[in-house]
Amino acid sequence: MTKSPKSYGALFGSVAAAAALAGCAMTGSSGDLDKRADQVIKASFRDQGPVKVADRFKPDPAQNDCSDADVAGKPLDPKLAKAIEEANLKTVKWPSDGKFIGDWKRGETIAQSGRGLTWTDDPLQANGGNCYNCHQIDKKEISYGTLGPSLYNYGKLRGVVDPTSAAAKPIVEYTWGKIWNSKAYNACSNMPRAGHMGILTEAQVRDVVGLLLDPKSPVNQ
Repeated sequence: MTKSPKSYGALFGSVAAAAALAGCAMTGSSGDLDKRADQVIKASFRDQGPVKVADRFKPDPAQNDCSDADVAGKPLDPKLAKAIEEANLKTVKWPSDGKFIGDWKRGETIAQSGRGLTWTDDPLQANGGNCYNCHQIDKKEISYGTLGPSLYNYGKLRGVVDPTSAAAKPIVEYTWGKIWNSKAYNACSNMPRAGHMGILTEAQVRDVVGLLLDPKSPVNQ
């Protein structure tokens, strides 16, 4: 899942432009340049509506490590990757009432909505998951993203007949955890950490898990 591709594209484009200008105009140590470039980038943005500058520039060591490896053109060190996954797994909040499976119909609405987290959105409006932007969800879809794998038959392919059964528990828990914080299972995952970052609420995560695992869901037809 991803969030608001148009707004993020604009954000990253502005960041790249500001960083390039900062780099061309500055001399000094790497640390000084990083600090001054950071100041230029932050000065290019403002708080507006539900979008806060501080939220967009929170330090993220895991993301920094993945970015450094990507820039270097090398895979992330396996020990570091394992450490990142273990640290993120500890942040997964399991359902407070013990119920993992929600309403797949609500989950479908969430997965097909890309609204939320932009300055024009009502902060009181529930965010969407924007899952369709990276995944195929239903075989009837004619437009969907391919950054992530197809989710069609997600539960069926994993042998989930009754998602509330003990036999399905490992897949159910993995699915919840993956949606909550994808880096718990893949250190450099591109999938947004929907629960961890506050994109989706616990109730919304429950409904998306229902979409993926309920045998009656169009995902598993």
